[in-house]
Amino acid sequence: MHSNLNQTILKATNASDAKEVEEIQTLWSGYGKIIRVALTGGSVNTVIVKNIVFPNQTNHPRGWNTNTSHERKVKSYQVEVEWYKNYSKACDENCKVPLCYGAESRGEDQVIVLEDLDAAGFPIRKSHLSKEEVKVCLKWLANFHATFMAVKPEGLWINGSYWHLATRPDELAAMDEGDLKRSASTIDKQLNNCRYQTLIHGDAKVANFCFNENLDKVAAVDFQYVGGGCGMKDVSYLMGSCLTEVECGRHEEELLNFYFSALEMALVKKEKALEFKDLEMEWRKLYPIAWADFTRFLMGWMPAHQKINGYSKKMVNKVLATI
Repeated sequence: MHSNLNQTILKATNASDAKEVEEIQTLWSGYGKIIRVALTGGSVNTVIVKNIVFPNQTNHPRGWNTNTSHERKVKSYQVEVEWYKNYSKACDENCKVPLCYGAESRGEDQVIVLEDLDAAGFPIRKSHLSKEEVKVCLKWLANFHATFMAVKPEGLWINGSYWHLATRPDELAAMDEGDLKRSASTIDKQLNNCRYQTLIHGDAKVANFCFNENLDKVAAVDFQYVGGGCGMKDVSYLMGSCLTEVECGRHEEELLNFYFSALEMALVKKEKALEFKDLEMEWRKLYPIAWADFTRFLMGWMPAHQKINGYSKKMVNKVLATI
């Protein structure tokens, strides 16, 4: 590690020495890396460090090397620093996130020093989930959405999610002409203008959930695209990331019922006063709209993507029939 990074870690953790022991992954398009660091003399033995260093030349895996893409990534990391500094402490054990020991910006570059979730009891990563495991993640989302219900996204994305239409003009332009492309703005407005707003994770795919050994609790990571919006964006995106199209159709009703039951209980616990039946009615109607919105992004970004399947097309057709 270079000396500036080392000093940032020592300052954040009050440790006497820090040593990189593992590179966990490089960040998308070469924008830095995530490492595990062993500490000497600190209150914990290891931390995870997200070190964002913007490259002189980007190398997007799909070829989207544009100014719009770069500016979106720059803002996303600034948002993540803001999230950990000013919002993450509101999350309790029901929507566990890593503790933030320190977050620092130097120009465009950022360093975020975080709790090691493996050491905290969340070492399991999965790519496909059983129905019961999906419920564990949905419970996390319900508690997260309840915690931040009606909270203004100051310093975050006004509209959360990495596929938000205003940040994806290149992908929209690349779409084939058709009803979905023509309806993109209408779909976007229906989601953005919903009455009941919360903070959404914005990238709630299964890869960003860390399970405990018993697979009955999760913590979540990666808050680059946290911002305002309807919780159905997180719910639909999660389900699409960890279930097959057949499973999505088979379990849709049960999983949505579970999510709304968990959300209602979490709102009561958080003493958030609102008309829950109105919220549920609004958000259930927005579930297929959230699917259609994400499918719109995929059809511009990677039209052959496996997530453009029979279930997602069914959701799109359901939405287009009402526009």
